Amino acid sequence: MRRVRSIAGDSVNLLLYREVGRCDDAVEEALWRLNPLLAEKGPVLPAGVWVIVPEIESRPVAATPVSAWD
Repeated sequence: MRRVRSIAGDSVNLLLYREVGRCDDAVEEALWRLNPLLAEKGPVLPAGVWVIVPEIESRPVAATPVSAWD
């Protein structure tokens, strides 16, 4: 796990995408578990808030595409 500081105007999704390269539900859930008081800051984080970013693979596993003809 590593700590990063938010930039003015960051949302949780934007911060995750910048730091981890993805912002899906699994990564977001891990972030909220590591930072339980972060929700008190509101939907847009102020500058300089320390956030613990989860260590997760930067790319999610690609799902097999489904076709209408399968």
